[in-house]
Amino acid sequence: MDDDLRVAIRAVQLYAERHPRPSQVNQKQAAEMLGVSARTVHNMLKAGIFRLNRCGMIPIEQIDRALQPV
Repeated sequence: MDDDLRVAIRAVQLYAERHPRPSQVNQKQAAEMLGVSARTVHNMLKAGIFRLNRCGMIPIEQIDRALQPV
């Protein structure tokens, strides 16, 4: 592996350590992560694509599944 690639990998690792992913997100955050409007996330909730947890948040695993290629 060349030095540039090692530096890039280390930079990503450091960023991930300092900015851990949340376990859940609100509807606005979900919309930003998915690249859609908050209204679209609301419609996805109504359609049963996402489900809110007891705190009224969307678990990050649901967002990850939505981002997976088909």
